[in-house]
Amino acid sequence: MSLTINIYYTGENRSAKKFAEEMVASGVVERVRGEKGNLKYEYFFPMDDPETVLLIDRW
Repeated sequence: MSLTINIYYTGENRSAKKFAEEMVASGVVERVRGEKGNLKYEYFFPMDDPETVLLIDRW
């Protein structure tokens, strides 16, 4: 059995996308993906909402 968490980050002036980019650039994303039991850690950007980012985190 796995646990999937969907998190929507919303901001202004593309701050949510900048946050996701910083998480990747800083290495946090790779560290989370490397944790034992992590099955997925991915960011997605809705085409119709440039101010929102979806994080799917599965354990």
